[in-house]
Order: sequence, then structure tokens, then C-alpha cells
Amino acid sequence: MNSFNLVSYLSSNIDIDENQIKVLVENCKSKTVVKGNYLLQEGEKCKHTFFVEQGLLRQYSIDSKGKEHILQFASEGWFVSDRESVYFNQAANYYIQALETSKVLFLDEQFILELSKTSSKFVEFNNRLLHNHIRNLQKRINLLLSATAEERYLDFISVYPDVLMRVPQSMVASYLGIAPESLSRVRKDMAKKHFTSSS
Repeated sequence: MNSFNLVSYLSSNIDIDENQIKVLVENCKSKTVVKGNYLLQEGEKCKHTFFVEQGLLRQYSIDSKGKEHILQFASEGWFVSDRESVYFNQAANYYIQALETSKVLFLDEQFILELSKTSSKFVEFNNRLLHNHIRNLQKRINLLLSATAEERYLDFISVYPDVLMRVPQSMVASYLGIAPESLSRVRKDMAKKHFTSSS
């Protein structure tokens, strides 16, 4: 399993002195979250953005009928948060849970502000991350509204190539917005197409 360090992650993407980042990161909380435990539960106030240095998290909601809806997976090198709760001081609508025992760094608004003062390059990088996140959410909404189950599954593989073998099929189906039985049919159909085209 890969392990990412926030300092090396940022310094590889931004022209900035690693020592400047280290000073700020030293003030951030780091925690090992045991598989199955939660970083956030519905109704709580989310005060951090979480950076996954090792492991795998999921962000999901539960509807009035008790059904889970997975919004996002976060593996090594990914950020995850309930943005509405963090930036608008509202109760969280989501759960963030460790699917594997995970090493997670807790980033608060003060960290972002201090790093922004330290580096204008970080401001540009952070804006790019935010816009990329919005772009991916818009794409996801469009896929859920108009794409076939196979198209959604192919997109999932492209976005999360390292997650597919690390989560149950039921969670993949939840992310795609389809029943597990439908996902099984999609995978069987794709396997048949691949066999036919290669024979």
C-alpha cells in the first residue's frame, strides 16, 4: 500500500521550500483511524479537511429509508471534508469512515491561511484543486442523470483505479447509484464483450 506525506505531496506540486511547509504541518493533528471508526458523523460539526497519508476513507449519507449513498472515496493522497459544515458552520450531512486502518492528517482553516501567506503558489494550487473538485462533482451529477450503468462504472474505474479491489461490490454500486445486482450484470456483460473482442 502506498503512503503519502503531505509535505512531499505539496512540495512536488508547488515551488515552495519543504521546511516552510514542515513548520506548519508540525502544528497539524495526525491520527491513525482504525478500520470502521469515524472521523465525522451526521449532525456533528466538521472542523477539518482530512488528508489521507495511508489507508482508505469513504464519505456517505444515509437517507430517510436507511439507505447509504456514497459521495466519495479517499485513498492515499486525497483530501476529503464536509465543506458545507466546515465553511458554513452547519451540522454535517455526511459520515466520513475509515474503510481501512488509515493515517490521516487534520487540516484546519488556520493551516490554509498560514500556508497561503507563506506561498502565493499554494493559493493558485489550492484554487486549482477546488475547481477540479467542482468539475468532478458536475461530471458525476451528469453521469448520474444521463449515463448508463456501464458508463458510470467505467468512469469509476478511471477515477478510482486503486480503490476497486479494496472495497465491497455493494459500496461500488452505492457510489454508482445502482443496485449490486445491476453492477454484477454490468461486469458480466463487459467481461463477455472483452472475451468476444479478444477471441
